[in-house]
Amino acid sequence: MEITLPNSDKSFVESLIPQKFPFVMVGEVSEFSESHVISGFTIKEDNIFVHDGVFQASGLIEHQAQSVALHTGYKYFLLGKEAPTGYIGAIKSFETDALPKVGDHLITEATILNEMLGVTLVEIVTKVKETVIAKSQMKTVVK
Repeated sequence: MEITLPNSDKSFVESLIPQKFPFVMVGEVSEFSESHVISGFTIKEDNIFVHDGVFQASGLIEHQAQSVALHTGYKYFLLGKEAPTGYIGAIKSFETDALPKVGDHLITEATILNEMLGVTLVEIVTKVKETVIAKSQMKTVVK
């Protein structure tokens, strides 16, 4: 099977991350390199993090963390290996200027700042259209 980017094939994208429905918060991988990934996700009414039509901050954090998992998963896919399970090790910072609403499409870029011994320090920026709505820096740990 030939895979090209961008790719929003549900089965393919979900095969790259350990989370399963209803906890999947990524829907597309648009760009990939050794040092970054761009993901996409459209917020639906039935999402477990939606309350009164608004996607909560906890959902944004999970979306950002899954974007990092998408980077790892795609890297392992290219190597022909099964991706390891990862966890949020620490959230160094998280700030949001606005919470997205049902129907909004999130575009998130995760940039790898440092990776050593299974611990990855990553900077993440999430936008709706061209507007930055959230930024974070977190450490993820691969099992």
